[in-house]
Amino acid sequence: MLGPEHRFTTKVVYGDGTLTLIGGGDRMLTTADLTELAKTAAAGVKLGGLDSVKVRVDDSLFPEPTLATGWNDSYYDDQVSPVRSLVVDGKLSADTSIDAGKVFAQQLADQGVTVDGEVTRGTASATDVPVGQHLSPTLSETIKKMLKKSDNDIAETVLRMTALGAGRPATYEDGTAVVRDVLSRHYGVSMANFEIHDGSGLSRADRIPARTVADILDLLTDPRYSGLLRSIDEGLPVAGEAGSTLGPEWGRFDTADSQCAVGRVKAKTGTLTGAIALSGLTKAEDGRWKVFSFIENQSSADPAATKDTLDGLAATVNGCWA
Repeated sequence: MLGPEHRFTTKVVYGDGTLTLIGGGDRMLTTADLTELAKTAAAGVKLGGLDSVKVRVDDSLFPEPTLATGWNDSYYDDQVSPVRSLVVDGKLSADTSIDAGKVFAQQLADQGVTVDGEVTRGTASATDVPVGQHLSPTLSETIKKMLKKSDNDIAETVLRMTALGAGRPATYEDGTAVVRDVLSRHYGVSMANFEIHDGSGLSRADRIPARTVADILDLLTDPRYSGLLRSIDEGLPVAGEAGSTLGPEWGRFDTADSQCAVGRVKAKTGTLTGAIALSGLTKAEDGRWKVFSFIENQSSADPAATKDTLDGLAATVNGCWA
């Protein structure tokens, strides 16, 4: 819906003594990015003869955060943040927009501009004057990070931006409706027994057959989609890749059975209490791409042992396991 080269825009506008930081869905926004915005904004304020301003944040791009179907309150600030269109440094918090506004306000102060009062939330006026903007990395780079780190917050933000890209409201319901439409109508993936309620997969109400996951991953082996879906292919963690969810720091592909698959398997993990999955692809000993999806539900086995078993199965698909 958006394309791999799409970039998200964070803006700063000025009006009636107030600088407004406007969120545009950039999950890669950093303190350094806000510092550059603050420098530009401070220069404009000083040029206008002012030495103090109020600061507010505008995150109205997304509707008010709510829990998705199948979520519970314990997810917030631990697994995912309330989904807002403004966040800095990927920080998990109850209000990522206000946190970003505070960082921006501090950077303004460092540039010699006094910030009056606390950072507030509001909607920018159509008459406010643009004073700065920051473009995110490409969507392809954002997707790569999402997959390598299994970042729930990026997934939830991209779901909303996908809905907006399709001309629909930025809600769970509209985002997941677009996902279903794209998978079925554009790629011919069956939606039988397919039920999703969020972008991250945290929802306990989500139901996706392993065959469907495999069918989606199989698209990566189709030359027709190699350009459009390249960031997904490149973003999948590689067995033994440090810094990814399949890295040695997570105890993956480190058994006698699975070590042979290090560097040979790329796959996405999925881990919830009572549900563990590994889905990906590997170029087998015979030179052919082979796609797999293993999903374990409601087992009483030790989760670490289950993950080791799934790694061994992936090695078996590759053909290196003896």
